[in-house]
Formats: sequence, C-alpha cells, structure tokens
Amino acid sequence: MENRIRFKFVVLSAILMSCLASTSVLAQKTARAGVKAGMNVSNLYINDVNDENARIGFNGGFYGQILSSEFFAIQPELLYSTKGTRADYSGFVINQKVRFNLNYIDLPVLAVFKLGRSAEIHAGGYASYLLGANFDYDGNVTNGVQELNKDHFKSYDYGLSGGFGLNFGAIQVGARYNYGLVQIANSNTARSYVGNSKNSVAQLYLALNLNQD
Repeated sequence: MENRIRFKFVVLSAILMSCLASTSVLAQKTARAGVKAGMNVSNLYINDVNDENARIGFNGGFYGQILSSEFFAIQPELLYSTKGTRADYSGFVINQKVRFNLNYIDLPVLAVFKLGRSAEIHAGGYASYLLGANFDYDGNVTNGVQELNKDHFKSYDYGLSGGFGLNFGAIQVGARYNYGLVQIANSNTARSYVGNSKNSVAQLYLALNLNQD
C-alpha cells in the first residue's frame, strides 16, 4: 500500500512538473509561471497540553497557470513545506517544550479568479507526501532531537486551500490558509503525542513570474 501511494505521488508530481515546464511556452501572456517561497505558520491543536504555539517554518517551489484566460486560470504548484507545532508541558516537576517537526512535499491545485491585473483569489485543494518527521526537546527532562520513523504518521495528507495574491508586475505577494482533512497519526505512539490532530498551516509568500515579456 505504501509503495502504491509513493508511486502515484511520484507520477502525479512528474505530470505536474511537465505542465509547469511547458506553461511558459504554451500559455498566453495572461498566465503566470515561476518560483515562489515564503513563511509557514503551522499548528496541530493537540489536546492535553498546557500551552501550544505555532511552528514557524517555510515553503518554496514552483507554480504555473494553465487553461488561463483574462479572468480565470488553474494553478498547480509543487512545494516543499514544513509543518508541525510546539507544545509546552509543565507541572510541579516537569517543564518541557516539544517541537513536532513534519516536512512535506505539497501539491496544491487551485482555481484562480483574476480581479484585473492587480489581484487574484485562489481556492482549491492540496495533496501532500510526508518526507520526514522528528521531535525537538528542550526542558528539564531531556534535550535534543529525536528522528521518528515515518510509519508513525500517515504518508499522505490532503485538504482545502484558499487565499489571495497581489500583483506588482512580475512580483506577487500573497497569503494562503491550508486546512488538513487527514488525522496525521498512524500509530498508537504517534497518537500518544499528537492525538487526532490535523495539519493547519497559514502561509505568506513571494512569487516571481518568469512568464512575462
């Protein structure tokens, strides 16, 4: 099952990369295509912790618009994205901070509604593949980083995505929110840490349009 999921994701990623590579040749002048990068603010909303804070991370990769017109486009992307959270466990004896670090390849596919040349509204969904996971400990119990077997977490994730972009010539500045629909724990060990948590990620990004004359 794991191998089939990995194979399907690789095939889907290859198809997307082919689309992105050909966009600059086949797309109209209204289509944008290029590179993007930005900041992730992620959380898992774990129960039974004293305090929980967002993990600050990053995203970066490629994007392109297909079936583009003056008013609408479909925008697939291929991004590396860090997710997770930070939880504080405190009590009479224990004072411990634990950072849950999850790293994914994200594959968003978005409908783009163009509000003239200056702004866009994005709405759609995403699929993700888990690349790796670890815990980062800091406190009076233990310190350090513990790598985790990926099998403790679902190798895939998917969810809803929405946001907007403001265009300044070849530069786009935007914000997006990704709401995961999959409970990421895949073992009793993982559930003991993160319960039935799902990924929740707010993103700020800067995109560079390489398909501009």
